[in-house]
Amino acid sequence: MKGQEAIASENLGKLCPNNSFDSLHPGVYLYGRAAMGKRIIVLLLLFSPALSRARDKPETWLQIRSQHFIVATNANEKAGRRIADQFERMRSVFHTVFPKLSIDTSSPLIVLAIKDEKDFRALEPVAFLAKGQLKLAGLFLRAPDKNYVLLRVDALGEHPYAVVYHEYTHLLLSKAAEWMPLWLNEGLAEFYENTDIREADVALGQPSPGNLELLRENRVLPLPTLFAVDNSSPYYHEENKGSIFYAESWALTHYLYMRDRKEKTQTMSGYLELLSKKVDPLTAATRAFGDLRQLQTNLNDYIGQARFSYIKLSTTTAVDDAAFKVQPLTEIQADAIRADFLACSDRVADARLLLDRVLLEDPQNVPALETAGFLELRAGHLDRARQRYEQAVKLDSQSYLANYYFAAISMQAEAGPADDAQVESSLRAAVKLNPWFAPPFERLSAFLGMRHRNLDEAHNLAIVAVQLDPGNASYRVTTANVLLQLQRGKDAVTVLREALKVAKSPEETAMIENSLEHAEQFAMAGERRTEPSSDRGEELKAKVQANAGSGEASDVHTVVLDEAIPKGPHQFLSGTLKNVHCQGAGIDMTIDAKGRTVLLHGGNYAKIAFSVLGYTPKGDLSPCTDLEGRTAKVEYVGSANNPASAYVTAIELHK
Repeated sequence: MKGQEAIASENLGKLCPNNSFDSLHPGVYLYGRAAMGKRIIVLLLLFSPALSRARDKPETWLQIRSQHFIVATNANEKAGRRIADQFERMRSVFHTVFPKLSIDTSSPLIVLAIKDEKDFRALEPVAFLAKGQLKLAGLFLRAPDKNYVLLRVDALGEHPYAVVYHEYTHLLLSKAAEWMPLWLNEGLAEFYENTDIREADVALGQPSPGNLELLRENRVLPLPTLFAVDNSSPYYHEENKGSIFYAESWALTHYLYMRDRKEKTQTMSGYLELLSKKVDPLTAATRAFGDLRQLQTNLNDYIGQARFSYIKLSTTTAVDDAAFKVQPLTEIQADAIRADFLACSDRVADARLLLDRVLLEDPQNVPALETAGFLELRAGHLDRARQRYEQAVKLDSQSYLANYYFAAISMQAEAGPADDAQVESSLRAAVKLNPWFAPPFERLSAFLGMRHRNLDEAHNLAIVAVQLDPGNASYRVTTANVLLQLQRGKDAVTVLREALKVAKSPEETAMIENSLEHAEQFAMAGERRTEPSSDRGEELKAKVQANAGSGEASDVHTVVLDEAIPKGPHQFLSGTLKNVHCQGAGIDMTIDAKGRTVLLHGGNYAKIAFSVLGYTPKGDLSPCTDLEGRTAKVEYVGSANNPASAYVTAIELHK
């Protein structure tokens, strides 16, 4: 492939700005493209008006499956094929641009190509439906387990796929999230957003008039500030500051990229190499780019210039559209897809309207059952969600999502020993069906760890989960928990320290720090521990008991025995923790559950898997002082000799 540089002379007074919207919501990420306006960040807090079910005549829906994408459209086959072709070309281009990255994501990318504005607005997020809002031509929606693109076929303008290119870049860079600073991640996404794929060539990194206009009208951020912006920074979340952050990230990335090409230097590559070695972004920038004050001056001059370079690649991105598989969709099948999109974009009421109709006419519609489970899960109705996913699993064992969610919810719910086999089976099925989807690897690791078996396999599963999603701090916490089970305290500490580097919120940081404190205590205890013989252990315990019975002070203050976890089925019980008492690393307590009292014992509280549900604890958790009177769900192994006594393995604290 030959690279050819082209020069674009931009008259900003004659060009419309490059406009787009960011919209953030827990669990989903919406990124839309409008015809006019500036980037804003909004939080979807409203519910939408009811979705109209009235139709002039039955719609014709088609599904076009290319090698890597799924296009569902109510336009026509020609339009659907053209869009599938464009997406395959996009993938080909990004494969060339990022040759070392895996460009196929673990979650499917589904394109909804809608024929006109009326049908588009029936699916559009509610934030864009109010009077006076800009009209979107398309948007990208990233949910936890799939990715959607919503496009208006009748409004594909000069750069119709910019939002897709932007978010596709983020997807490809997701594995570098552990070490790549936010400014560069967003700067690269903005850079590749301005891509045009033509028959014989591809234009990359064309200038962004909207970003340039914004930067010329406002004061730019000092570079040390830009380099320090992270997910918690107001420069990333507040509307005006966020706009400057995006624009300046694009400008600096564009300047450095083009300067390297022109001068045949490797400053960007050097910067990336330093970052990958955990050098902080500011230090790495100084070492790679030189004097930052001079760089700031050069950037300001660059923003003010009239002519900008971009990259023109002479290449063929031909796609064999004869291999596309086209099939008609029934109205019920199309409604199931639309309902899932509405559910992911937080139009819950509208999604339920469609789901009720779909499940009334087709109670065994697996996609609809999965969406219904997703809605119940988001609403906190675990029993209902589990029931929906269990139905889907039984109807279609090839659904990795149904298998995963059924198992994950079962692990949180009041599931008993009889459910263990099905939970493990579903997690193993999900891993096999989609080996690029990280969550079931992590859940299977946690499942085996909590049951204290196959710990080496549990460790390997956790490692795979982290490799698939390096930016997920909770996966690293699971890895550390398994390492503690394996008596590898020092390794657990190392993993948790790495987890702190990818924590995305103060709450997540506090949770990891709490886990790290316990892991450090465990590691230190392991270094000091001298294993007594079994005879000596019995002698020490007898001495403690004798002294306790006589009322005399004991000269043995701490007895740490590495007790073996008894064999037997793991059981669960919810209630109130009482009578908490620690002796050394050992811990004893009772749990009162609806009139039933069970004595719980742990040989080393650092080995107990602690978690919380429904709230974030304030400060560090001390098992010896903070459990008394708390509502919790415990996992334990019952005693064969004493039904009222058990060995505790995990404690989940409730609000």
